[in-house]
Amino acid sequence: MLGDTGEGDASQYAVVPGLLKLGEHTSFAIIASDVIYPTGSGNDYGDKFFRPYQDYDAPIYAIPGNHDWYDGLGGFMRVFCDAPPLRPKPDRGLRGLLWRKPEAIDEARLAKARALRGRPSQQAGGQAAQPGPYWVIENDSLLVVGVDTGIRNVIDRAQTAWLRRVSLDPRPKLLVTGKPIYTGNAYKPSPLEEGGTIDDIVRDPAHRYVAAIGGDVHNYQRYPVKVGDRVIQYIVSGGGGAFMHATHTIQRVDVAGVHEDDFKCYPLRGDSLSFYSQLYARRLRMRWIYLTPSEALRIMSEHIRNEPARNPGADVRITRRMRWAARLLGAWPWPLRLPVDKVFHRYLSELSDWDTPPFFKQFLHATVTPDELTLRCFAATGCLGQELEPPLEDEVRISLAP
Repeated sequence: MLGDTGEGDASQYAVVPGLLKLGEHTSFAIIASDVIYPTGSGNDYGDKFFRPYQDYDAPIYAIPGNHDWYDGLGGFMRVFCDAPPLRPKPDRGLRGLLWRKPEAIDEARLAKARALRGRPSQQAGGQAAQPGPYWVIENDSLLVVGVDTGIRNVIDRAQTAWLRRVSLDPRPKLLVTGKPIYTGNAYKPSPLEEGGTIDDIVRDPAHRYVAAIGGDVHNYQRYPVKVGDRVIQYIVSGGGGAFMHATHTIQRVDVAGVHEDDFKCYPLRGDSLSFYSQLYARRLRMRWIYLTPSEALRIMSEHIRNEPARNPGADVRITRRMRWAARLLGAWPWPLRLPVDKVFHRYLSELSDWDTPPFFKQFLHATVTPDELTLRCFAATGCLGQELEPPLEDEVRISLAP
């Protein structure tokens, strides 16, 4: 499973070697949210979808993200559902004047791109074909339910009725959604047009959801949330290729009763802080803001009050320079509680992209048996050794027993 893939640059292609190695014997792959950046155009699928995954020898399904909807979903439906070219009705009024018009798809160019994934083993044909932007994949032990959260992150009545109907199946379920339900130590359930949220459906014990995985946020996070007498794993998996969202701005985790020590993320907060400090020290020519990995690890463990994943060393002491560097990068509180962490990385991450290793990309590998679902998060850095042996960053085993 990949999330937020299609920038077509080095960070997207860096994920491919690990995907091919660990996905060699998988039955299919899923892209969860934002297949194509920036506007989901059908003319971008050659370099941003077909070429990167041309050697993955199994079908690929997808759910759209908000960027795929910026093209009226025309490219997505043409590629994944083999729909005829869509002609969306133009909006009237100011929004219709200002909103970007979908590109006409160059059919010859698209046909040439499709040939890159033209082997029969790569096709989702017959009853296995993707019917639309939301779907369910059936297995004797598990249902994988994909939902389309659109641009506004609201599920309409037709999709809600479908989701309620599918959720009545007695088998355990894994939800794949374009928007994560928990992210950044915050609860963001997708609303239903008729009232309530997707999470209301997920939490209903009769529906037997064991996990919910969302893209949109470009890193990895996992929140094991206790719901009644069971635990649902809420996961962010959006590190499939697009620019990275920082993790060092995530405060000490306490949302929904999740303890900080049970929360997992990749990259680790200290590594996120150290890399961004290096990036901006170079771009802004401010050498003093660079924090070594050990310094960043020390300052994040001091701020979060957690047990660091690595020992930063007893000789690393927090200095005034380190505090101000961390403040500037959104990892240390400012006087008067100024919300710099939210402003700085929420709106500048897109401008902070880079195209040379190391990257902090990731993908998920899922194994299903009659008794258990195992989810593993693997890193993709663009470094040769880790392409040959992708590092395992997190693993969770989920019982599928009644």
